[in-house]
Amino acid sequence: MLKEAVLHRNSYKYVYPSLRNCLNFKLRTGREDIKDCKLICFPRTDTDSPQILSMKCFARDHLFDYFETAAYFSKVARYQKYYFELVDAEDRSYYYSAYGITRERPEDGYFEFLYANRGDVISVPDWAKGIVYYQIFPERFKNGDTSNDPKECVPWGSIPDRECYMGGDLRGIIQKLDYLKSLSVDCLYLTPIFKADFNHKYATQDYYDVDPMFGSRQDLKDLIEGCHRRGMRIILDGVFNHTGIHFGPFEDLLEKQEKSAYKEWFYVTEYPVVVSHNAYECVGAYKWMPKLNTSNAEVKKFIINVMEYWIDEFGIDGWRLDVADEVDGGVWEEAHKRIKNKKQDVLLLGETWSLSDKMLEGNQLDSIMNYFFRDTVCDYFAKDKIDVDEFDHRLNQMYAVYHKEFQLALYNLLGSHDTARFLSESGGDKKKLKLAAAFQFIFPGSPAIYYGDEIGMEGDNDPDCRRGMIWEEEKQDKELFRWYCMLSRLRQEEKALKYGSFHTNICDAGQQLFGCIRKYENEVIYAVFSKNHSKTCVQAPLLSDSKAVDLIGNEEYAVEKEYTKDAYNGDILEYKGKVTVELLPYSMKVIKQIMEV
Repeated sequence: MLKEAVLHRNSYKYVYPSLRNCLNFKLRTGREDIKDCKLICFPRTDTDSPQILSMKCFARDHLFDYFETAAYFSKVARYQKYYFELVDAEDRSYYYSAYGITRERPEDGYFEFLYANRGDVISVPDWAKGIVYYQIFPERFKNGDTSNDPKECVPWGSIPDRECYMGGDLRGIIQKLDYLKSLSVDCLYLTPIFKADFNHKYATQDYYDVDPMFGSRQDLKDLIEGCHRRGMRIILDGVFNHTGIHFGPFEDLLEKQEKSAYKEWFYVTEYPVVVSHNAYECVGAYKWMPKLNTSNAEVKKFIINVMEYWIDEFGIDGWRLDVADEVDGGVWEEAHKRIKNKKQDVLLLGETWSLSDKMLEGNQLDSIMNYFFRDTVCDYFAKDKIDVDEFDHRLNQMYAVYHKEFQLALYNLLGSHDTARFLSESGGDKKKLKLAAAFQFIFPGSPAIYYGDEIGMEGDNDPDCRRGMIWEEEKQDKELFRWYCMLSRLRQEEKALKYGSFHTNICDAGQQLFGCIRKYENEVIYAVFSKNHSKTCVQAPLLSDSKAVDLIGNEEYAVEKEYTKDAYNGDILEYKGKVTVELLPYSMKVIKQIMEV
């Protein structure tokens, strides 16, 4: 056994309550090194009455296997001691406790979980699991009211630069809510709409007012009500890491210098303070966006008051929090405590660009923007930078990082206002976009559509990715739009796609084939993706020998009822059948089974 690969810690990463009477345990071992893994768990005062629970391998990357199980208790989980029994390929048993790995069953040195406090329990809003997001950059979506256009507006559809305006506003979004509903969108995410400098509005002047070029407070109310009437949610962009130079407290600092009551709200590096990145800390040496001192108690109070105001007064459903991993974590802890105590189902979604779980420990945020997913999918489907083995590795590495409660709510994007559009990343190849979008809607989490991707818009990195939405129907790719509608419909109709577990069952670098399984209760969805330039056939292993149906083509497959463990991940998945699937070049299949109970 590869002892140095085995890892568990008595910390939130490895043991946590999903209910006050349910503890979830995770353990890492070497890849394909352990064939059986058990948790032995017992009360501190009763070592003779253990729970012995099998642990299942839920993820496997290049180096490691990741096991998990859940232990339920009749009362609140408290004072539970535990250790692990591991069986290697030669049927040798090892025991893993806080003291390390031994061949003898331990008599002390156990791991211990002390107490499941109510605030320790992970509680992600149910509505945010497996939903379809639609991201809108308001200045570029639709001009619904020309009376609020900036004087310097360029014609709609012009190639954008960093400074130009096109006139998009809230009324324009309201006019297209039925369009979004036809796409089966569950939640809108708007980039900043508060009064601010620049067309992107990330340099805030007033956190308590809608920017006049986007409309009025009543326009925002009408938009929120329009979303809610159609069964859609809406989240706004909270830019709390930094402000603009015309933010009142910063203007006070410029005017009064050392005597300003707000001098501790910012990171001043020299006096006199002038508009210069040398005088204060700012975002990326960008002098127009001074960084807030989010460790300051007054700043924390201000931020949370703003967050509560728009929830209480306008009924927004949550916040997307800009560069959330640069903000003092205490802000999100206090926001979580105050906001969730008043309204449990408010969503707190943080921006981060890396694999990061530091904000997802149950006491800060509910979800993150999953740019790691975006980069992995782009590298595989768009750029052909990685092969299917590396693709599978990255996906499972990512999947293992996050607890299952968060996995279903991750904001899985292909592009945003800060990246090149996927279609441009793929050199304009719509076959690649269709495959990537299909995988995005199949994978656990919440797929996010960046406005215009669904009708074939292109655009290189900022500012080109912020082009005006194409509304002329003759310029839209209707076939691509129908593809997105079909994917959204599948996501809404199939519980396995919204809530199911995930495993890889096909990983064939030679044929450029990837397959995965989503399972929820007795429903199983299989998806197979081909990047091969020729027609291919693959034998897809199944978890059941029951009837299998193609959900896109409505074809019924003949299931062969015998299968061996030789298939991919056959040692951790109990395959009971297989089907032969024919795939055209750059295509995919979605197959469903109902397992017999």
